[in-house]
Amino acid sequence: MSAPLTLIEIRARWNDVLDHLESHDRVAWIAYFDARLADFDGQVLSLDFRDARKFAGGHEYSPTREKLESALKSSISEVLSIEVKIFEL
Repeated sequence: MSAPLTLIEIRARWNDVLDHLESHDRVAWIAYFDARLADFDGQVLSLDFRDARKFAGGHEYSPTREKLESALKSSISEVLSIEVKIFEL
């Protein structure tokens, strides 16, 4: 059994995750592309959208993200071979 990925390792491959997400669900990609990876405890990946919320008129996708979370999890699983829970800051 291999050691769990670290936040640094996930960050290094995050663009690959986003590319996969975009190729499978462009709407989900739009909802998640501006997330900052804040923390990973081995199970829960915390995403920070505070910068995106500075432009709340055009970039506030919280309600949409709730519906599209499974698409992001699927891309994370495909690219990183891990299962995660998503927590939004």
